[in-house]
Amino acid sequence: MILYNITINIDSEKEEEFIEWMNQVYLSGIMQTGLFYEKRFFRLLQEDNGEGINFSAQFLAESLEDLKFFQSRYGDIFRERIKEKFGSQFVSFRSVLESVD
Repeated sequence: MILYNITINIDSEKEEEFIEWMNQVYLSGIMQTGLFYEKRFFRLLQEDNGEGINFSAQFLAESLEDLKFFQSRYGDIFRERIKEKFGSQFVSFRSVLESVD
Protein backbone atom coordinates (compact mmCIF):
# COMPACT_ATOMS: atom_id res chain seq x y z
CA MET A 1 0.00 0.00 0.00
CA ILE A 2 1.22 3.48 -0.94
CA LEU A 3 0.09 6.64 0.85
CA TYR A 4 0.22 9.86 -1.16
CA ASN A 5 0.02 12.81 1.22
CA ILE A 6 -0.50 16.45 0.29
CA THR A 7 0.00 18.85 3.19
CA ILE A 8 -1.52 22.27 2.57
CA ASN A 9 -1.30 25.45 4.59
CA ILE A 10 -4.15 27.83 3.73
CA ASP A 11 -4.81 31.39 4.84
CA SER A 12 -7.16 31.16 7.85
CA GLU A 13 -9.59 33.58 6.18
CA LYS A 14 -10.11 31.00 3.41
CA GLU A 15 -10.62 27.96 5.66
CA GLU A 16 -14.35 27.38 5.09
CA GLU A 17 -14.13 28.01 1.34
CA PHE A 18 -11.08 25.74 1.14
CA ILE A 19 -12.75 22.83 2.96
CA GLU A 20 -15.85 23.06 0.79
CA TRP A 21 -13.84 23.28 -2.43
CA MET A 22 -11.55 20.42 -1.43
CA ASN A 23 -14.51 18.14 -0.68
CA GLN A 24 -16.56 19.10 -3.74
CA VAL A 25 -13.87 19.52 -6.40
CA TYR A 26 -10.30 18.55 -5.59
CA LEU A 27 -10.58 15.32 -3.59
CA SER A 28 -13.39 13.90 -5.69
CA GLY A 29 -11.51 14.81 -8.87
CA ILE A 30 -8.45 12.88 -7.75
CA MET A 31 -10.59 9.89 -6.79
CA GLN A 32 -12.26 9.95 -10.22
CA THR A 33 -8.91 9.13 -11.83
CA GLY A 34 -9.44 5.58 -10.52
CA LEU A 35 -5.84 5.32 -9.32
CA PHE A 36 -6.61 5.48 -5.59
CA TYR A 37 -8.96 3.32 -3.58
CA GLU A 38 -9.42 5.56 -0.53
CA LYS A 39 -9.09 9.21 0.46
CA ARG A 40 -8.80 10.95 3.80
CA PHE A 41 -8.87 14.65 4.64
CA PHE A 42 -7.62 16.04 7.96
CA ARG A 43 -7.11 19.35 9.71
CA LEU A 44 -3.86 19.32 11.67
CA LEU A 45 -4.48 20.12 15.32
CA GLN A 46 -0.91 20.80 16.36
CA GLU A 47 0.05 24.44 15.99
CA ASP A 48 3.32 25.19 14.23
CA ASN A 49 3.24 28.88 15.23
CA GLY A 50 3.10 29.80 11.58
CA GLU A 51 0.47 31.56 9.58
CA GLY A 52 -2.67 29.86 8.35
CA ILE A 53 -4.21 26.46 8.98
CA ASN A 54 -2.72 23.13 7.95
CA PHE A 55 -4.57 20.28 6.24
CA SER A 56 -3.56 16.85 5.04
CA ALA A 57 -5.17 15.19 2.01
CA GLN A 58 -4.26 11.51 1.87
CA PHE A 59 -4.82 9.02 -0.92
CA LEU A 60 -4.19 5.28 -0.82
CA ALA A 61 -2.91 3.49 -3.92
CA GLU A 62 -2.38 -0.20 -4.52
CA SER A 63 1.08 0.31 -6.02
CA LEU A 64 3.87 2.78 -6.60
CA GLU A 65 3.24 2.35 -10.34
CA ASP A 66 -0.32 3.69 -9.89
CA LEU A 67 1.02 6.71 -8.03
CA LYS A 68 3.72 7.37 -10.60
CA PHE A 69 1.13 7.20 -13.36
CA PHE A 70 -1.08 9.65 -11.44
CA GLN A 71 1.84 12.04 -10.97
CA SER A 72 2.89 11.93 -14.62
CA ARG A 73 -0.62 12.14 -16.08
CA TYR A 74 -2.57 14.23 -13.55
CA GLY A 75 -0.16 15.82 -11.06
CA ASP A 76 0.31 19.11 -12.89
CA ILE A 77 -3.43 19.36 -13.62
CA PHE A 78 -4.37 19.19 -9.95
CA ARG A 79 -1.55 21.51 -8.87
CA GLU A 80 -2.85 24.08 -11.37
CA ARG A 81 -6.45 23.69 -10.16
CA ILE A 82 -5.59 24.58 -6.58
CA LYS A 83 -3.24 27.33 -7.71
CA GLU A 84 -5.96 28.87 -9.90
CA LYS A 85 -8.46 28.74 -7.03
CA PHE A 86 -6.30 29.97 -4.13
CA GLY A 87 -3.27 31.62 -5.74
CA SER A 88 -0.81 32.86 -3.16
CA GLN A 89 -3.13 32.06 -0.23
CA PHE A 90 -1.72 28.55 0.19
CA VAL A 91 1.50 26.56 0.19
CA SER A 92 1.78 22.80 -0.11
CA PHE A 93 4.17 19.90 -0.21
CA ARG A 94 3.77 16.28 -1.12
CA SER A 95 5.13 13.09 0.38
CA VAL A 96 4.91 9.41 -0.48
CA LEU A 97 4.89 6.67 2.16
CA GLU A 98 4.97 2.91 1.87
CA SER A 99 3.31 0.57 4.36
CA VAL A 100 5.79 -1.69 6.13
CA ASP A 101 3.41 -3.83 8.16
